[in-house]
Amino acid sequence: MPDTQANRDVSVSTALGADALLFHRMNGTERLGRLPEYRLQLFSTNHAIRIDEVLGKSLTVRLTLADGKERHWNGIVTRFGVTGWNDKFAVYEATVHPWLWLLKRSSNCRIFQNRTVIEIVKEVCAAPIYGGLADLSGKGLSGEYPKLPFCVQYRETDFDFVCRLLEHAGIYFYFTHDSSRHTMVLADSYAAHSTIAGYGALAFCGESGANAADRESVQSWSAAGEIASGAYVLNDYDFEKAAASASGSLLVRARAAASTQPLYELFDYPGTHATAQEGEALALGRMESVHGQGEQVSAATNARGLYPGGLFGLSGHPRADQNRAYLVTATDFTIEGDDYASAAMSRPLRAQCRFTAIGADHGYRPLPHIARPRVQGPQTAIVVGKPGEEIWTDKYGRIKVQFHWDRDGKDDDKSSCWVRVSQAWAGKGWGTMFIPRVGMEVVVDFLEGDPDRPLVTGCVYNSDAMPPYTLPQQQSRSTIKSHSIDGSGFNEIRLDDKKDAEEIFVQAEKDYLRVVKNNDTLKVGHDKKDKGDQTISIHNDQQSEIGHDQQCKVGNDQRLEIGKDQCVTIKADHKLDVGGKQAVDIGGDQTVSAGKSMVLKANSSIELKVGASSIKIEPGKITIKAPEVLVQADANLTVKSGAMASIKSGAIMSIEGALVKIN
Repeated sequence: MPDTQANRDVSVSTALGADALLFHRMNGTERLGRLPEYRLQLFSTNHAIRIDEVLGKSLTVRLTLADGKERHWNGIVTRFGVTGWNDKFAVYEATVHPWLWLLKRSSNCRIFQNRTVIEIVKEVCAAPIYGGLADLSGKGLSGEYPKLPFCVQYRETDFDFVCRLLEHAGIYFYFTHDSSRHTMVLADSYAAHSTIAGYGALAFCGESGANAADRESVQSWSAAGEIASGAYVLNDYDFEKAAASASGSLLVRARAAASTQPLYELFDYPGTHATAQEGEALALGRMESVHGQGEQVSAATNARGLYPGGLFGLSGHPRADQNRAYLVTATDFTIEGDDYASAAMSRPLRAQCRFTAIGADHGYRPLPHIARPRVQGPQTAIVVGKPGEEIWTDKYGRIKVQFHWDRDGKDDDKSSCWVRVSQAWAGKGWGTMFIPRVGMEVVVDFLEGDPDRPLVTGCVYNSDAMPPYTLPQQQSRSTIKSHSIDGSGFNEIRLDDKKDAEEIFVQAEKDYLRVVKNNDTLKVGHDKKDKGDQTISIHNDQQSEIGHDQQCKVGNDQRLEIGKDQCVTIKADHKLDVGGKQAVDIGGDQTVSAGKSMVLKANSSIELKVGASSIKIEPGKITIKAPEVLVQADANLTVKSGAMASIKSGAIMSIEGALVKIN
């Protein structure tokens, strides 16, 4: 007669079909917020079961409870092998985990933006690689979880990433099972748990009930407490609210219930919260994870129905304060069937469970056990932005980057969060400002090594973006050289320290504006004996405005050439002092107009010449020479001499008048 599990309290079903594998023993380990593991020993008359026939397939264990109802454990076979043989059976061993275990087999580097923790977890678990096995319930959540502006999975498995996010948010999980599936239940408060059916009052019998297989009871019970911290304090800094952050607006504190112990305080920074409300929720979750460890119950039972995440009540304990409701936090159990020596069960099923619990009046959060990944040093990335833009920035001068490890980014303005850029100075409305442009390779560091907190610290050249001068041939040059937006021009300030060819070069692609609010001094070749030249070439207009005095000293010659007109307006006096000769050559007319008097003074002579005519003024005489001299007065004409006067004519001399008087 073939061996069957049909009449037994425990059985196993696999993808091989009914009774292809027979249940012999199962050891299980379950923890709130941890991955359960079930290790099974199975029998089969088939000595040639291939590993791939079972590995990765669903497996379910059925157990009949004391009240006749059934309990199930369902999962994925993650390890399977044959370990021995006896006279009748081949002995196989299987390790079974929930579907969540599969996330250990994939790792990634990727970025999530503006998603809540729950949205991120669901997206990761729903990846096609996991075959649609993920069954996730968030009905046990009561908290509010804000959108995370920037969240990075960095060189960690999907499992570690998911668990890390949940732990940080104060969310834990447990699993419920039925005959064909299992569900991951997310929880963050007592409201997520309910009393296990039939275990509202589980009797305490002590060691006297250890061998009583006909009734379920608790055989051992150990309750203990330990000193725990009573407060959790978090702080953070938000550069967009710098003054408020510095004054403590993000400093939050969560305290445990009243205790007889001193209020030991745990402080951590950064809290990674953006608002005080978010920080308070984080601090409360961490306080509950610490304080929940302060009182623990360890017990042993033959009860078959206890599981982490379920509530039960204890009754009959000699200490009345122990008879209350508890939350099961962990179980380690063994279920052992028979050896199939006969068709009927050859010996009674044995089930024994050790479990831990806390009073149901305590809030529970798991202690974090997965560390946040750390970026070990700086990285480089490429500056990206909105398509068609050469510069993509915000009011803080932040930029977007595409990390080399990000396979999902599209090299656009959605590739990252806004990333701050380190500057040499950053004051209130003053400092330096160099915004890395799209396509540049930048150096990115991470605050506290946190991949969620990038900071650009510099730029580097690469094969697509070479230095502005040929190296090493022009290695003596240092420069700040820009590039015109949507053009090919540039502005530049360049220093060349090559010996005997030292140079400072300045180019303005268009306008060059200087503002000097006090003195402006330029010395060319002052302290050195060698020649020092200055050349200024302006291809269009030049305007110079001086608020006060101007002095210009030329050690040798000065030449001024004006292509067209020159207009000089002097609103007060004008003085010209020439140490040697002065020559003025005018190609056209000259007009000199004085609003009042005009004085021309010379120590030797003043001479006016027009062709053959001249007037020469000397200290002792005035000489007028011309082919013809005309003296005409519209009214009176007086010629007067203090001594002798002589009028001579080489030809005829005429004196005409209406009346001529001589003497």
